[in-house]
Amino acid sequence: MSKIVVVFPGVGYTVDKPLLYYGLDVAYEAGYCEIVKIAYSSDIKGDIRNNIEVRKNLYEDLYCQAQLQLSEIDWSQYDEILFISKSIGTVIASSYAEENNIDVRHVLYTPLNETFMYRHKEAIAFIGTKDSFSDVEEILALSERAKVPIHVFDGCNHSLETEDALKNIEIIEKTMKITKGFIGDESGTIYF
Repeated sequence: MSKIVVVFPGVGYTVDKPLLYYGLDVAYEAGYCEIVKIAYSSDIKGDIRNNIEVRKNLYEDLYCQAQLQLSEIDWSQYDEILFISKSIGTVIASSYAEENNIDVRHVLYTPLNETFMYRHKEAIAFIGTKDSFSDVEEILALSERAKVPIHVFDGCNHSLETEDALKNIEIIEKTMKITKGFIGDESGTIYF
């Protein structure tokens, strides 16, 4: 069975940060041996948290970069396709899958409101109650409407972290266990 995982990072949250780093480990353990890591570069300046126009321009710039990096992939050769994404990467991954009509499973770490403008056949999401990039109540309503299960972490920011390092280790462990349960492993076993 051929499996591919594509990682769509956030702007400042790169693939070497905990959620994506360990998310990739979990995917690899589940048999996703072909790994593609999207890398962005952008000179867009401005308030991406509160300025919709700046956010839109950033999305368009990063989407084009991701599209170029994925242009040589023949998606039809894969039995399973997994997109792991973070922040604005959740919007890029979701829109890319829909635009290219790819049957994808999504792991959405701290999605933005715009993520839910796109359909998700099979997805799971994670958010913290102190996420300053999102209206958490709106994200919860959007995920419910989209039928995307979402796991909420009390007191966590946009990186699913708190000010307590040991608590952060517990959070990453719980997040990875849930991610592993969603992805499964090579034998088809699902962990909870």
